[in-house]
Amino acid sequence: MQETHDLSGSLNTLDELGSHYKCIGGLFDEMCVNDNQIRPHWEYLIQSLKTLGTRELELRLQEAHRLLRNNGVTYNVFGDPQGRDRTWQLDPIPLLISSEEWATVERGLVQRAELMNLLIADLYGPRQTLQKGLLPIELIANYPGFLRPCHGINFSKHHHLLLYAVDLIRSPEGRFWAIADRTQAPAGAGYALENRLVMSRILPGLFRDSHVHRLALFFRTLRTTLAQLSGHQDHRIVLLSSGPEHETYFEHAYLAKYLGYTLVQGADLTVREGKVRLRTLDGLQPIDVILRRVDDLLCDPLELDPNSHLGVAGLTQAVRMGNVVMANPLGIGVLENPGLLAFINPLAQYFLGEDLLIPSPTTWWCGQRQACDYVLTHLDKLVIKSIQLGKSAVHGQFLSEPQREQLREQIRARPQWFVGIEEPPRSTAPIFIEGRLQPRPVILRSFLVSCDHHYQVMPGGLTRIAADGDSFYTVGQSENLSKDTWVLASEPVVQLTLLPSVQPIIRFEGQRELPSRVAENLFWLGRYAERAEGTIRLLRTVSFYLSEPYDFPTPQQQACLQTLLRAVTYLTQTYPGFVGEGAEATLALPEKELLSVFLDKNRFGSLSSTLQSLLNAARSVRDRISLDLWHVISDIDEQLQSLQQSTSLRIDDLLDELDNLIHALAAFAGFSIENITHEMGWHFLLIGRRLERATQSTYLLQALLTHVIVDDAVLLEYLLVITDSLLTYRRRYRSQVQVNAVLELILQSESNPRSVGYQLESLQRHIRELPRHDVPYHSAEERLILEALTQLRLADVDQLAQVTDNYLRPSLNQLLLKLGQNLADLSNALSNSYFSHAEQPHQLVRFGTEVEI
Repeated sequence: MQETHDLSGSLNTLDELGSHYKCIGGLFDEMCVNDNQIRPHWEYLIQSLKTLGTRELELRLQEAHRLLRNNGVTYNVFGDPQGRDRTWQLDPIPLLISSEEWATVERGLVQRAELMNLLIADLYGPRQTLQKGLLPIELIANYPGFLRPCHGINFSKHHHLLLYAVDLIRSPEGRFWAIADRTQAPAGAGYALENRLVMSRILPGLFRDSHVHRLALFFRTLRTTLAQLSGHQDHRIVLLSSGPEHETYFEHAYLAKYLGYTLVQGADLTVREGKVRLRTLDGLQPIDVILRRVDDLLCDPLELDPNSHLGVAGLTQAVRMGNVVMANPLGIGVLENPGLLAFINPLAQYFLGEDLLIPSPTTWWCGQRQACDYVLTHLDKLVIKSIQLGKSAVHGQFLSEPQREQLREQIRARPQWFVGIEEPPRSTAPIFIEGRLQPRPVILRSFLVSCDHHYQVMPGGLTRIAADGDSFYTVGQSENLSKDTWVLASEPVVQLTLLPSVQPIIRFEGQRELPSRVAENLFWLGRYAERAEGTIRLLRTVSFYLSEPYDFPTPQQQACLQTLLRAVTYLTQTYPGFVGEGAEATLALPEKELLSVFLDKNRFGSLSSTLQSLLNAARSVRDRISLDLWHVISDIDEQLQSLQQSTSLRIDDLLDELDNLIHALAAFAGFSIENITHEMGWHFLLIGRRLERATQSTYLLQALLTHVIVDDAVLLEYLLVITDSLLTYRRRYRSQVQVNAVLELILQSESNPRSVGYQLESLQRHIRELPRHDVPYHSAEERLILEALTQLRLADVDQLAQVTDNYLRPSLNQLLLKLGQNLADLSNALSNSYFSHAEQPHQLVRFGTEVEI
């Protein structure tokens, strides 16, 4: 019998923190035997919490939330009406497991992994389990995850199942049960690692003194295993993601960065002559190993799912030829078939000759008449799952009788599609909520990775918590409340690192690893950041002008305001705005239109829309962004949410929001220049910034200076304010504002970082660094930027400033039109030369390896 301790001297003395903690009758509690007894491996944690106190623990929880938010740790919950990523939630109370108990769990997990490995080899090989009746043929044939084209593929030398995860619960008797097997692209290891890093920051002393088993060995083993799969030292490994829309995209980018792999999407890869190649700026580069985070059915639109746009056409054939290794292999999703749980015990006896150390709940496959009758009779006590992909589990006890009858009709119509599972309720563990500890149901996902002839188990895993105290049966993937899982060692643990031991260094050139899609996203990230800043500076200036107390504005003041308002429409392209149909009314009462340009996220060109595009571009390349720079992007995201949630109907109430955004965008610009390695991706980021600033400046000059009002001195001063050049003008010219001097500073000067000339000269330098593919003559991009720069340098400022009798500056307008066209052509030339827009081939007729089963 396990030793217990009285809680009255520890937990009950924690004031409001733990005095109300009550174990739930009939459920296993991870911390307590009952309301008065604590499990021994929890006692040090409880004493430490007592020392901290409620107030300090609240502060630590707030710090955890801040770290997770700043680090961009998100999870996209299905069904979110706003379609936004939610910040990952971490409870500050870890789940504790003793080393002795974990050793038993570990043996059970390894045993189960070995069973799954043998089963997958049989299903895509000799199929003895089907021939001998251990598995019904209909159960496998009707499961969409069984991929016939994968029959006979040699997966790897030792283990076919390279990565594996198991969802564990603990029954009221305290026994662990395996309720689901995750074999395709097991998610959660990255979140578990981030949870560990945050916990070590907010509770460093407690973490250190608790002797917690480290996670680094698991990830080091993963990296070693993938490297060995390539078969040579100068391997190239990529992590295949389905993109930023995926609910766990954060983890895709996080693991790619942590493991040192290139993050790719299906469009980044192509198959040529049976070999997988990565589309980069320097041409096609060979790929040896793919760590996939895309479901296997979606990986190849030619042989698997013809409707998939996430995969690589011909990938199955490349795997079949042995030219690339997949982790996990294609077709391994068949092991996630919930109907297999009904036959797991006979399978264990057949393959291993022993019972499972971690069993699965009693399961009935409705394709068998007796099992189906039992399920139909006991529907209110079972969890019903479909073997068809994309179907959610149904808990019979939560259905009304008419709903149960409807479900019975569905089962009777296609019994082979359904299974009934007798899942026990989950155990509970303490969660810190509302200033005290309360019990909540938990589920633990454990992870394993193949290593030579055995499996390495991550000590602990990802613990998920129910959002409320009533979800004893339904804690699942949709819940984004989590805990760190501490497996406690009896002695100090050995520190490990992912840094490799001393080996020959192989250097990979940055541009060779830069996919064309990433270059394009970095380019547009720079453009959107600059576009947002230019829009804010103009809107802020207009808002200041509107807030000035003019009781009786003069015609000159009205003309100046209307010119600035038209510039808003020209610059943001939010037509009709202040220039199209209805312009007279909007110019007279401009606030409604300006608020729309501020806040309407569905309006192309609005500030909200531009900032959202910036965030989308940043998320697409987050594996290329440093943590410090991501903190800035998180700040921009917060400011955008604050802006969109504003209920103000007055422009001047939004000025503080604009100032905060300017500061965040300035920080983004600074980090972009100083904190990013000056490799090819950096050049595209800066090209985007310079191209956009030059384009915005030409629009602004056209809007403000080509049509002259009676006295444009006030307008010129506002132009200097918008371009952040007023102090430079006063220091350089020390005179009243004059148009020719302003044009020299804003248009021609190559020493003013806000001028068009500076942008063009910078563009020329960055474009020279782009891959040329040994072309002996100037590229199209070089010719375009040279033409624009030459036109600008040869322009006569005094001639540009001349005004005709009808108050126009035709020379200035003509130059700006030419420059604008040059810049648009330059953007198109860059896109045609470096950005990938090739469409994937798709299956037009069904073909592939058909195998009878």
